[in-house]
Amino acid sequence: MIDWFVPCVAYARRRSRAGGNPYGVSYGDWVMGSRLRGNDGEGRFSVNRMMGLWVFILCCAMSFNALAQKFPSRPIRMITATTVGSGPDVIARLLAARLTESLGQQIVVDNRAGASGLIGAELVARAAPDGHTLWMATMTQLISTTLYQRFLMSKEFAPVGQVASTPFVIAVSASLPIKSIAELIAYSKARPGQVLYGSGGQGTTPHLCMELFKSMTGADLGHVPYKGSVIALTDMMGGQMHSTCAAAPTASSFIQSGKVRVLGVTTRTPTKLAPGVRPIVETVPGYELTGWYGLLAPLNTPKEIVERINQEIAKALKIPEMQERLIGVGAEAAHTSPTEFGAFLQRETVRWSKVLKDADIKPTP
Repeated sequence: MIDWFVPCVAYARRRSRAGGNPYGVSYGDWVMGSRLRGNDGEGRFSVNRMMGLWVFILCCAMSFNALAQKFPSRPIRMITATTVGSGPDVIARLLAARLTESLGQQIVVDNRAGASGLIGAELVARAAPDGHTLWMATMTQLISTTLYQRFLMSKEFAPVGQVASTPFVIAVSASLPIKSIAELIAYSKARPGQVLYGSGGQGTTPHLCMELFKSMTGADLGHVPYKGSVIALTDMMGGQMHSTCAAAPTASSFIQSGKVRVLGVTTRTPTKLAPGVRPIVETVPGYELTGWYGLLAPLNTPKEIVERINQEIAKALKIPEMQERLIGVGAEAAHTSPTEFGAFLQRETVRWSKVLKDADIKPTP
């Protein structure tokens, strides 16, 4: 960028000294467009000054274009705030392999789990805004950063684009006489304080999935936090837990056992990741939740670089093999533009902030 910017300013300085600036103001004022006044006291604009202004603007545009063309100039680090082998990690590695080919630089996946995702978020937030550090963020991490009011995705990062999505399902133990969402609502209301749901922990997506469900239906369900959704599902198989909300791929094997019964999927429309399962929105108007994966960059990363990365993501997600591999790990390709992803993050932040407040969910000390 400097390679283009310096000649632009030098040109403006030369024009100023060569008489292109007849009124004796500084070259900075001359280029940036201050109003000039002649000896007769009347305000007027210099043609040469306006020419300098347009040259300056053109050179700036060229400099940003040159910056995007030179990107990337070294390996890119893609942060995941989760452990190796987790959903976000696997999806990050699938995408990293494709972007390595298309961008011509190695994409290194760096796992920085811990502190509810805040460790990874901080690394990206404090990185240089040059596109060489990215964050494979998730809905769970949006919730945690909103809960702790630190490193808010909608304000402190540059949105690059959504990559994939995963549906969740609400399920019950097959030992209960419940076969539909409507029956779960009625059953819990008839037994205040007796019907429980397990989640993967305080403030996790399964937790808020059920709290949103409660707030929209009036269902009377007590919360039991576990150290992971798989443990809650295991207890459901044994009849020790009544219900839960879990990622469809996670719940799949438990449902196939016949000891866990799925009632509905949280997406707006049916999905191939939960075949034969009807959307909950058909019973509870307006209810929707989709687990998502998306890339963020440090705030103030140049737009041209963000757009370049987004374009390469779009190309990667159109490859049939990539789509099939995502399905294989329980996700569907779901590309959006930086603008669309930014607007989505703002809506999600407002939405889950309300759920957290209404459910009186507090950060863990």
